[in-house]
Amino acid sequence: MKRVVARCWPTSGGSSWVSRSRGHEGVRSESSPILPRVTVRVVFLGNDRLSVPPLEAIIGEPDLDPVLIVTNPAKPAGRGSHPTRTPVAEAAARAQLPLLEAESLRAGSSLEALLAAAPDVVVVVAYGEILQREVLEAGGFGALNLHFSLLPRWRGAAPVQHALLAGDEVTGVTVMRMDEGLDTGPILNQLEERIRPEDDAGSLGARLAHNGGMLLVGVLRMLPTGGVPARPQDDRLATWAPRLLAEDRVVDWTLPADTIVRRVRALAPDPGATTRFRGEPLKVIAAGVDHDSSRRDVPGTVIGTDRRGVLVASGQGGVRLVEVAPAGRKRMAASAWARGARFVGDDRLG
Repeated sequence: MKRVVARCWPTSGGSSWVSRSRGHEGVRSESSPILPRVTVRVVFLGNDRLSVPPLEAIIGEPDLDPVLIVTNPAKPAGRGSHPTRTPVAEAAARAQLPLLEAESLRAGSSLEALLAAAPDVVVVVAYGEILQREVLEAGGFGALNLHFSLLPRWRGAAPVQHALLAGDEVTGVTVMRMDEGLDTGPILNQLEERIRPEDDAGSLGARLAHNGGMLLVGVLRMLPTGGVPARPQDDRLATWAPRLLAEDRVVDWTLPADTIVRRVRALAPDPGATTRFRGEPLKVIAAGVDHDSSRRDVPGTVIGTDRRGVLVASGQGGVRLVEVAPAGRKRMAASAWARGARFVGDDRLG
């Protein structure tokens, strides 16, 4: 169930955020509430697959004109290390939009190209670079960010993952006006999203990206009216969501089962939580808590297998592996992996 949880707050001074965009003066007045259609020129910055649904929402809105798409250059990926473009570059190419593939906007030519696009607003979704003042002020409406949490909770690079790690029941998306801090700008609108028991970072992120795109378009369409008030964030309520590192992926079997399963969900489907079996890496893609397990085996011990998966002892309770990916192999049901593994009595993970 979704609902808008914040819309059109007054600023601390009681006034709205007033448009500074070229050619948009006088669009709204007390005596003429009917607004003419005004096209907003958008420069879009993004890299991640989660950036694509918001970009496609902008492309599909006739009042928004994506005049330039900015993303990172192609990088080697896959077994053959072939140059692979970002999902945003692929989406821009499909829509035949102007595209700038730049390692950083701090380089002179890249910044010049952005400014030459003459945006009304810069939109940032999962771009991954701290932006300098010239970019934040490039458009008359400034720069907006779509963030995948209900700010000020989970500021930082991995809000979806940290919401799952923490066992949050509700998260959401925030459209904020960017400043030079890290996700500290004033909030323009928010939308709640309930976290489902079966969610992992992939499924939750996909819903947030889709719903966030609609929320973002709604804010962008209101910009020419001057009717997008903002409220400052309460820094006392801020929590942090730093990017997860390689060591964060490793399963600690001494932890309680529910903590382990939350980590698996936060890292799925990619890059995946990791453990070791007989010295070889094993990626854990899906797992659940086994509420019937009352045994007190050494954490990591393989307790048993059945068609539902592989039961492993933890520091408290049992973890049922549902889907895994052995080293150099594709994802498979844990029960299928178990048939090939042929467990013996003292087999342990970790």
